[in-house]
Amino acid sequence: MKTTFLENEYVRVGVKSAGAELCSLVKKDGNREYIWQADASFWNRHAPVLFPIVGRLPQDQYLHQGKTYKLPQHGFARDQEFELVEEGQDRLVYELKASEESRQVYPFDFVLRIGYTLQDQTLEVTWQVHQAGEGEMLFSIGAHPAFNVPMQEGDAFEDYYLEFSQPELLSRYLLEDGTGLQNGQTEPVLDNMAVLPLRYEHYEKDALVFKAFKSERVTLKTDRHPHFVQMQFANFPYLGIWTKRVGAPFLCIEPWYGIAGSVGDPIELSEKEGMQSLGTNETFEATYTISVG
Repeated sequence: MKTTFLENEYVRVGVKSAGAELCSLVKKDGNREYIWQADASFWNRHAPVLFPIVGRLPQDQYLHQGKTYKLPQHGFARDQEFELVEEGQDRLVYELKASEESRQVYPFDFVLRIGYTLQDQTLEVTWQVHQAGEGEMLFSIGAHPAFNVPMQEGDAFEDYYLEFSQPELLSRYLLEDGTGLQNGQTEPVLDNMAVLPLRYEHYEKDALVFKAFKSERVTLKTDRHPHFVQMQFANFPYLGIWTKRVGAPFLCIEPWYGIAGSVGDPIELSEKEGMQSLGTNETFEATYTISVG
């Protein structure tokens, strides 16, 4: 594993070859680190990519063309060593290709590229998923960046809030306790409001999972000072918000092209909610940005 850095006059960014994972985003003015530093006593990751599934499968299994396959929660890409295929002053591109090992759990010939581009105080993250085989390829992909909360000594987690770019009428889609699977139930969260205060009790039932939201931008902020993290994610169909437990000093903001499976028996991969589809030689691309201040 190797960490490679991008840097300009405003920020310094670190990315690990393991999982092509963003592991640091420091604003130079004040030397402020915005990315959670993976303290294993809470959660030992920074910002993993979720591929080729998002969330959990019933019994960690799915069916495809008459065979049963086993995949762990969020897939395998986050635990693989990526190759750095492009390195410039303001851009890094990492690549992961299908292997004999990956085909045992996911029988598709894929090429996954993750690009990081730095401009001023904004980091652009681009995914490219290419179907290198024939026929239909099914996949999901999602982001899972964790940000330090509080951002400044003397603040509390509850001093912060999420500000959506539009007022939202949102319910959370509940996950079954202990399984991470959708249980078909919902709870109201926002009633034509744009501000969601951070409260640990919101996460006692696992992540807040949203569908059919209007906002393309969410800002993590406080009224105590001007520091913030802003994520922009146009056209993403799902959004997760999560922290580990009471006292965990981080928050994950997770735009997804995919979502956890539902309670029940394993099903055909093509029937799982949120799956994306590619034909022969087709490429999927999506981009989100992280800005800090």
